[in-house]
Amino acid sequence: MASACFLARCVSVPARLLANPTPLAITTCRYGTGAALGPKEAGAEVAAVPPSVPVRVAYELQLAGHRYLDVRTEGEFGGGHPAGAVNIPYMHSTGSGMAKNSGFLEQVSAIFRREDEIIIGCQSGRRSLMAAAELCSAGYTGVTDIAGGYSAWKENELPINQ
Repeated sequence: MASACFLARCVSVPARLLANPTPLAITTCRYGTGAALGPKEAGAEVAAVPPSVPVRVAYELQLAGHRYLDVRTEGEFGGGHPAGAVNIPYMHSTGSGMAKNSGFLEQVSAIFRREDEIIIGCQSGRRSLMAAAELCSAGYTGVTDIAGGYSAWKENELPINQ
């Protein structure tokens, strides 16, 4: 194993992958810039990495005017949600588990503009990170993921609607 550092984060990478790395450009959707790990002009894939913040920071962002997008299912949202949140599920419950909401981007674009400041939360932080990355890839520039999701929001006793 060798180490490779990307955006100040070091990870272990098998040495064979470092011999002929695939060009990759990483951008943050908040600022539209990032560290290029390979020349973008040479056909590098672009990976959008949305910033992720703790719930207390997310709450401060909401107070400053950022809009809260709750990507949990309608049932989860109905059981309680952060005050002022808009619900657009990233996934829907099915009889055998969860399936991605195929209309997610269209539903988001009906409510939010690409330049809106949006904080995105789910139950624990997994779905919101996927949703945030998808929105970044679709051209949304003010997207921030909420680490810990609604569970952390409740634990920190931040305002909720039941």
